[in-house]
Amino acid sequence: MGKSSVDLTHHFLIAMPNMADPHFAKSLTYVCEHTDQGALGIVVNKPIDMTLSKLFEQINIPLADAGLREAAVHYGGPVQIDRGFVLHRPVGSWHSTLAINEELGLTTSKDVLEAVGRGDGPDQVLVTLGYAGWTAGQLEQELGQNAWLTVKAEPGVIFDLPAADRLPAAMRLLGIDFSMLSEDVGHA
Repeated sequence: MGKSSVDLTHHFLIAMPNMADPHFAKSLTYVCEHTDQGALGIVVNKPIDMTLSKLFEQINIPLADAGLREAAVHYGGPVQIDRGFVLHRPVGSWHSTLAINEELGLTTSKDVLEAVGRGDGPDQVLVTLGYAGWTAGQLEQELGQNAWLTVKAEPGVIFDLPAADRLPAAMRLLGIDFSMLSEDVGHA
């Protein structure tokens, strides 16, 4: 696979306020892979009404770590929404991991969840159902239509902040106050 002319791997896509697609309105998406074949990303700021303990129950894996039990599963995007994706650091060595860089991986195999359940999984995990996918040239086209702002990703935004704070934090990486972008700016 050749490199795309714009490689947005390990970048955040910040949905512009005019984003019409309800899957991505007010979303912050982390791009895991971007080549001339297309792109794959995970929405990282849309927790769904399901905790990790509930998900682990459904797949029959015990979850030992009490701190993780109440962590929210996230909506990762509109593709394969019945499938779990684990964004994690460190990369580690799991059965089917897309190594995004030296630090971060995206794993779809169950072994990473089993390890999380035992308490010897990656230090930091974000579990999503589904992912976001773009065909060849599609993301570039959307960028050309100003659908997204992009900024180099900072993993701490994903792993160290509550979901509601991730989009504003990514905006700050760009030096933009998110409230300034809103379509209906109030007048003082």
